[in-house]
Amino acid sequence: MKCYVAFLRGINVGGHHKVPMADLRKLLEKNGFERVKTLLNSGNVIFDHQEINTNELEEISSQLLEENFGFKVPTSIRSSDEIKELVESDPFQGKELSKEVRFYLSFLRADLQAELNIPWTSEDGSFKILEKKGRSIISILDLSIGNTPKAMEVLEKAYRKENITTRNWNTLLKIYDIIQTR
Repeated sequence: MKCYVAFLRGINVGGHHKVPMADLRKLLEKNGFERVKTLLNSGNVIFDHQEINTNELEEISSQLLEENFGFKVPTSIRSSDEIKELVESDPFQGKELSKEVRFYLSFLRADLQAELNIPWTSEDGSFKILEKKGRSIISILDLSIGNTPKAMEVLEKAYRKENITTRNWNTLLKIYDIIQTR
């Protein structure tokens, strides 16, 4: 068995696409996922599964979710090793986190090439895409700067909305801590 992390896109946002975490855990456990743990209500799932290609696991879990909840739930999956590597690489080294400055990691299902020259900065400097590492994108949003663009829309347009989901760095740190204790 190997530890994985699933990032579900677009659930429990604004009362739409409700997926109760208890129901999600039961569904996954009933279908061969073990030691299932959810974090927050936004669709972060840590679980064990027989070692399998993450693309195949994404398809299996997305299909299960659609069949049981009645709507598509794009799912990006990473092995615990990939999460550890991302966090331990300290991608925001030298950057200062504050109330206005947010650190994000976006996860791609497919490693698409976009027409963005990375590193990329919005015209007003409020949104910066620092780096793309494989199927992960590291970015910073500074809410203290005037007209902040709809940052996630920039990424969704570049990498296709159904192909990307984003998490706050603090969420990744919590996932990392959970993985460390497994």
